[in-house]
Amino acid sequence: MAEYEKSKEMINFLESGVYRIDSNFTFMDPVRVLNSSDYTQFRVSHSVYYNRFFECEDKEKSRVSTSSRKRKRKERKPYTLNERERSADQRHQEAKPLLLKAHEVLLGAKDLLHCISNLKCDGGNDDTSCSNGSRELSSIEDEKKQSFVELGSVWQAPLYDISINYRVDNKTTGSSLGLSRVVPAFNNLVINESCDDVEAEILNKRYVLPGDSCFYMSDLKQIHDLIPADTDNGFNLIVIDPPWENGSARQKSLYPTLPNRYFLSLPIKQLTHTKGALVALWVTNKEKLRTFVEKELFPLWGVSCLAIFYWLKVKADGSLINELDLFHHRPYECLLLGYCHGEGMNTELPATLNPLKENQVIISIPGEYSRKPPVGKLLMDYLPGPKPARCIELFARELFSGWTSWGNEPLHFQELSYFVNKNANDG
Repeated sequence: MAEYEKSKEMINFLESGVYRIDSNFTFMDPVRVLNSSDYTQFRVSHSVYYNRFFECEDKEKSRVSTSSRKRKRKERKPYTLNERERSADQRHQEAKPLLLKAHEVLLGAKDLLHCISNLKCDGGNDDTSCSNGSRELSSIEDEKKQSFVELGSVWQAPLYDISINYRVDNKTTGSSLGLSRVVPAFNNLVINESCDDVEAEILNKRYVLPGDSCFYMSDLKQIHDLIPADTDNGFNLIVIDPPWENGSARQKSLYPTLPNRYFLSLPIKQLTHTKGALVALWVTNKEKLRTFVEKELFPLWGVSCLAIFYWLKVKADGSLINELDLFHHRPYECLLLGYCHGEGMNTELPATLNPLKENQVIISIPGEYSRKPPVGKLLMDYLPGPKPARCIELFARELFSGWTSWGNEPLHFQELSYFVNKNANDG
């Protein structure tokens, strides 16, 4: 019976990208999740999504062993943690048994480990070979250089258009007709009204827009344009991935960061649906940041913190990307979850609402720097308000079907070079 259940779970994983190892631990392949729910004409490429990870792995394998010639490292003096670092370490020690258990359970899921070891070859179950993946990796490095942050900051920004290209089938003749809709790319709600994903173009660069998705590309000053006139049209899932001040991001010039005080102005309450919203906030392990969120940010937003989910990052062989106790580079991040009550609601949540589960760990192989796994599907059971859910991501860098994405670069991961044509690779 156990073998049957495991096989059943693996079949579900191959279709959905989600493998529930047990009630607390879930492995996710973000690529399969996106391809199963967001795209019909295109597929997100495994080899490109995991570019950063596989590139590092290849360098490690090709490195010539120099163990016999290693220089003797100078012993470092013991470092004494300051008060804030001790608090961060205490949080880590409290989470550590759960994370170790999650990793132990993952290593016991042999069928899953066998499957994810082949992700480099675009999941190991389609026609895209590893050699094709390598070609895509080199081409994407040359192609994905358009910076929407820079484009949106110049005076010409209001003049930039996006051309959305649809194909309309003629049922009478059996032919299809190409149509194009041109709208402003910045400070404008851009909607793909088709149920299918479509191509779009800005300044001769092509992008893929999931079906029934929309985005608003602007800086923080224009976010209030998204506030609905009627709270019944508000959102009941709000996912936020703020560009927290981060030394590594700043040094590598990966994306512009913002001081914490800027996030106080986010209109979370005004974006919330009348029946309330689940707010999911990504945070790092910095104690200063956690204290800011718990003492200032959530109280100002009117959000009550109810649960913490952990995102544990692993390699394709199941090993952690870093040692668990590595102080400044721990292999996990946190998703803080809480409810924001709608206008006119009392502080009590509906009795019919599923309570948030504590001690949840989401395990996945990380994609490019700062790209988070698509957790929306895992949160749907905990949402107050109407179904289907009205969902928004703030500081988004990609689009999802049925979602609104806001930020200064929501098309960052939508460039055509991140995708392969589904029809060209279906076996």
